[in-house]
Amino acid sequence: MEISLLLVSLRLALGLSEGGSDRVRTLASPIKCSLQGSNRLPAFTMNGDFVVGGAFSIHYKELTRTHNYTTVPEPPSCARGINSRELRFSRTMIFAIEEINNSTELLPGVKLGYQIHDSCASVPMAMHAAFHLSNGQDAVFETGHNCSSSGVVMAVVGESGSTPSISISRILGPFNIPLVSHFATCACLSDKDQYPTFFRTIPSDQFQADALAKLVKHFGWTWIGAVHSDSDYGNNGMASFLEVALREGICVEYIESFYRTDPTSKIQGVADAIRRSTAVVVVAFVAAGDMKFLLEELARNPPPPRQWIGSESWVTDPLLMRFSFCAGAIGVAIQQSVIPGLRDFLLDLSPSEVSASPVLTEFWEDAFNCSLTTSTTVRGKLCDGTEDLKSLNNLYTETSKYRITNMVYKAVYAIAQAVHNAVCEEKKSTAQCDKHIRLEPKQIFTELKNVNFSQNGYHVSFDAKGDPLAFYELVNWQKTESGVNELITVGYYDASLPKGQEFHIYKNLTWMEGRVQVPVSVCSESCPPGTRKVLQKGKPICCYDCIPCPEGEISNMTDAPDCIPCPSEFWPNSDNTACFPKAVEFLSFDEVLGIILEIFSISGACLAIITTVIFFHHRTTPIVRANNSELSFLLLFSLTLCFLCSLTFIGAPSEWSCMLRHTAFGITFVLCISCVLGKTIVVLMAFKATLPGNNVMKWFGPLQQRMTVVSFTFIQVIICIIWLVVSPPFPVKNLTTYKEKIILECALGSAVGFWAVLGYIGLLAVFCFVLAVLARKLPDNFNEAKMITFSMLIFCAVWITFIPAYVSSPGKFTVAVEIFAILASSFGLILCIFAPKCFIILFQPEKNTKKYLMNKN
Repeated sequence: MEISLLLVSLRLALGLSEGGSDRVRTLASPIKCSLQGSNRLPAFTMNGDFVVGGAFSIHYKELTRTHNYTTVPEPPSCARGINSRELRFSRTMIFAIEEINNSTELLPGVKLGYQIHDSCASVPMAMHAAFHLSNGQDAVFETGHNCSSSGVVMAVVGESGSTPSISISRILGPFNIPLVSHFATCACLSDKDQYPTFFRTIPSDQFQADALAKLVKHFGWTWIGAVHSDSDYGNNGMASFLEVALREGICVEYIESFYRTDPTSKIQGVADAIRRSTAVVVVAFVAAGDMKFLLEELARNPPPPRQWIGSESWVTDPLLMRFSFCAGAIGVAIQQSVIPGLRDFLLDLSPSEVSASPVLTEFWEDAFNCSLTTSTTVRGKLCDGTEDLKSLNNLYTETSKYRITNMVYKAVYAIAQAVHNAVCEEKKSTAQCDKHIRLEPKQIFTELKNVNFSQNGYHVSFDAKGDPLAFYELVNWQKTESGVNELITVGYYDASLPKGQEFHIYKNLTWMEGRVQVPVSVCSESCPPGTRKVLQKGKPICCYDCIPCPEGEISNMTDAPDCIPCPSEFWPNSDNTACFPKAVEFLSFDEVLGIILEIFSISGACLAIITTVIFFHHRTTPIVRANNSELSFLLLFSLTLCFLCSLTFIGAPSEWSCMLRHTAFGITFVLCISCVLGKTIVVLMAFKATLPGNNVMKWFGPLQQRMTVVSFTFIQVIICIIWLVVSPPFPVKNLTTYKEKIILECALGSAVGFWAVLGYIGLLAVFCFVLAVLARKLPDNFNEAKMITFSMLIFCAVWITFIPAYVSSPGKFTVAVEIFAILASSFGLILCIFAPKCFIILFQPEKNTKKYLMNKN
């Protein structure tokens, strides 16, 4: 029969297409088109000047028959069982057409008719309905020159499902008959190359998928499960959702698909995947009829608490709200609306009206469990006429919240507006319509693209893809005091708003198990600041470990993919969450080590000054006059400078302090060693002068001694000047010795200059030491050469050990070692050379005589 109907459709196509009549005339004349097989009557029908078709799944399923292939198959029919919701949709279409027919503004003087077919939630039955709607109702088309289009509908409202709508649209498309769906949301239907005549008043699933993904992201869920119907609606809807979810950084633990007709084992497998998963959130892009089977399976052994995120198809279905373990479910829904007069139209059905329609009769009898005719007594009682639809509680009588019902209402008005634009002309303030005009479905298809009006305050228009503007309500299943789930609107999603502002929640939500806190659904807990994410091998990007940031790096946000190095002069805090300026380290005047060195430095200078005072007071005594008192006073002066120059090494380095500390140290120490060297030479020369015939002292008198000191010191001055001119010391921030702090120190500038200064001091000290060793056994009672030997021995030992200590000491301790070497060698000189003399001057004055010193006692 399907083939026969298709042949008739193709013949009609030849007649309806452009130039078709000319082609038919050349093929054959006259032509008689006859309907093959029996005609299946529509569920609801009414004649009119222009007919609008309808296709709804008024019954739940098609009646299954076994064919014996020996007799002609009976026409397909539906199994008993009325879908109250779909019946309400079809009755809403009738209400809208009757309202239009009574209107004086829309199509005045024109009567719309309707042919509403029952597709029985079956694709084959939906195709049958499409063929009937495209063929018309006449059994024989009398033709003189072409096949008549008598009874062909101008447009069709339906279907509720995406898959049936795809089948119907493919059949109606070649005839340019527009299909305006109220509930087919598959994004695939926006493809105008495949479905050029498809329109819808409900938004595409592309918008719904975007809304659901942003909803999941809004609450911080990155680890979810996904289930969907194994149909065009579920497959395409879930594909769109997963595409958006991937961009939003959401990971999916599992993806399960099923269909209501699948074996029980398949649905059990989906339920088991939900039960054993670690994802708390489950996104279900499932048709309401499929969701019923899944929830029934889960109800046998309820899973751990799960937060359900539902697509529009099932989340607004009151029949599914009886599953208490789904309390707290949230999802998107079509906006609630008000249709004046529809409630009374739906509920004010008299028994006589019901009896005139087989569909309404079946619905009535099932609803009240009675029979309207005496021939059907299997129910046990006859309907007595007191039955009242208002007392029922089913989807047909649920008239408090119109959602999809309003989409049907808008679809009918969109078609009526297109017919109005095609057959009516606006003259002055009234419209004049020609109901006798030969109107083709293609004209309605063209006019539908341009409709733009409002009905009951709800805007109706279509974009280039045949889709309306997307606006969803966000709904939440909240338990009432009686423990029943109730659908509460908590926010909205408006795709027309700027990006980032589409999503808004203005009411408190309740979650799974009645919780008030947002549940957590993540594969791994968020990485706190101070750590970074490291993906777990073989797992999605939402599964990761939190690794502390390496030394010197920070992360100042949650779930940081990488740590950021701190700038060179900054260092992380203990939590590695922020960079702070590094601590600056130098040998300061107010720290313990600095204070100790200051005390020793000032004490040494004071000791040198006290010694100078003692020597000056006793300058006429033999022990002071021995070995040149002038050199002794110059030596004490240089030792005072040596003690004080150590203070230049303490404090924050600056350009002047860096140049001063090294040059002052080098010059004062050379001055000091030059004086000691002069004294040593004086001792040697004095002994040589006592030998007969030796008059050497005349070559090393006071003038020569002064010239020796000045000459040796001048050489060091020249070295220092060259150092300061070529590459002087300068302050520098040492960032390498310690990573966590900055050391302020003086760079040497020229290392050659520093070691030349130090080497020259060492050379003089060694020379002085050698001469002192040679003079240590001269036969004097008070031999100063012995004291110089000990002092030079200490001096050389200090500075020999200074070199490795200086090189290996870090930070401010480098400076401390240098200061220690200066003070130690200075104390060695003053104690070894002057302490014995001061002891004799102060405590043994009897030895401070020329006779004793010359060893003549």
